[in-house]
Amino acid sequence: MKTKFKHKKLRLAIAISAIMGASFAVSVQANERFIFAHAMPSDHVFHSISERFIEQLEESENLSVAYHPGGDLGDWTSLFEQSMQGVVPMSITWGASEFDQRLDLSWLGYVVSNWEDAREVYGPGGEMLEVYNEIFHDLDLHAIGIIPTDFGSLVIRKGVGKTPVNFPEDGQNLKTRVPPVPIAIDRFNSLGFASVPIPLSEVYTALQLGTVDARAFSTAVETYQQRDVLETNVLTNDYFETAFWLVNKDWWDGLSAENRDFLQDAADNTVLWSWDKAESLSNDFIDKVRESGINVVELSDEQIDAAAKIVHETEWPVMEELVGPEIMSKLRQAAGIE
Repeated sequence: MKTKFKHKKLRLAIAISAIMGASFAVSVQANERFIFAHAMPSDHVFHSISERFIEQLEESENLSVAYHPGGDLGDWTSLFEQSMQGVVPMSITWGASEFDQRLDLSWLGYVVSNWEDAREVYGPGGEMLEVYNEIFHDLDLHAIGIIPTDFGSLVIRKGVGKTPVNFPEDGQNLKTRVPPVPIAIDRFNSLGFASVPIPLSEVYTALQLGTVDARAFSTAVETYQQRDVLETNVLTNDYFETAFWLVNKDWWDGLSAENRDFLQDAADNTVLWSWDKAESLSNDFIDKVRESGINVVELSDEQIDAAAKIVHETEWPVMEELVGPEIMSKLRQAAGIE
């Protein structure tokens, strides 16, 4: 089945290349026309980011873009692969660890725990961009920016009546949904919970039926969407969700310095805007969660530090075996723990 899937994606890549080649053969050499795609619908922040970026391209006489939102060129993993191949030179997507397991680094806990530190570490000029590019360059990819989403929280379903804030003692083996990723499973076991790996599409039903008592890795907007089955939102901030603004490295390196600098400046400006937007949306949805009657609990600095200590001692050494000491040393420096 994997072979058929790869062949199908390869045929898609060849078809897109042929279409784009036919469309752009008459373009003058000075004009760099390229495909820019993502897999999310028009109401997603990816679309707002893309529109803002494309508006800036209107100032250039040398650059034009064929924009493909909504997954019409494939889902997010397909776009990741097509950017590796150079068929889709630019995309906004997530790190697909099936192509390099080191990209599980994006799940790592307590790199940061507040928006100010997140912006410094992951934002334009932050050290995490360099850390990830050490991995992406091996895949013929280059990240020109990191797109913020939100912090992950722990939410408790209605009827459980517990508010865990001290770890691991408060976990009490509460059955807690985590993504089906080893690093996520191990984290919440270490924090005192009983991790239950469940796909995202099944989370609401699991909470509704009581299959699990809680859910980890819940961003503010997701908590609000599932508010009718929840009673408590503990802002653990153990995980910061990001996406990547990727370009094919060969394509990027082959651009003129003028075009490359223009695109990077436009991306930097857009990413800066996206940070303000993401933090504002997060705060807005936390307010909506409170207004819906859910008890929102903020951990004290001491409680955050205690949880982070567990994660740094149990999770980070395992990640170091995967990505190597050099990357983890840079990560520790970026996170301010070395």
